[in-house]
Parts: sequence; structure tokens; C-alpha cells
Amino acid sequence: MAIIMRLIQQFQPAQKKEFFELEKQFAELEHRGILPRGERTVPISGREPANTIVCEFRFDSLAAAEKALKKIEDSPEHTDLAKKQHPMFQQNWVEFYEVLEY
Repeated sequence: MAIIMRLIQQFQPAQKKEFFELEKQFAELEHRGILPRGERTVPISGREPANTIVCEFRFDSLAAAEKALKKIEDSPEHTDLAKKQHPMFQQNWVEFYEVLEY
């Protein structure tokens, strides 16, 4: 059963530039294989406000998604960047979706 994991982050609009600069550094960690590789999107139109970024990841199973979360939590590089980014958050949450493969 394939799983989509979404990390949704709403940030202070006045800090958009700084927030995205840090987000680029997270993406660099992904490209280096330190963190799972995801895809980032921002809303053009939808339920979430414009100061939202969604990082989406696809996994083969829920266990693989949980393993990826653990890898993120255990990464000192991620922790260092997260400490810089956290004060810019308005809110953040994680969502999991089952991919329906009809």
C-alpha cells in the first residue's frame, strides 16, 4: 500500500524570504541523501493560505514513511536548520494518505 506523507507548514508572511532560504537548505540535504527526497509546493488557489508550503513524499508503505520520519528526527543537520526555521512557523502538521491504486 503506497503512502503519501505531507508536511504542511504555515509561516509568518513577513519572513517568507528567510523561510524559503532555509527550505532550500533542507532541499540540499535531500539531494545529498541525508534526508528523504520530497517535492515542495505552495498554494496558488485552495484551502490553505498563501503563506503555506507543503512538502510531499511518496513511500511504498506506512512503515517506510515512519522510518523516514525517524531519519528526519535523528538528523543533526535537520535539527540545526529546524531550530532556525521554527520561530517563523505559525503552525505545522503532518498528514498521511493512502494511495488508491484502482
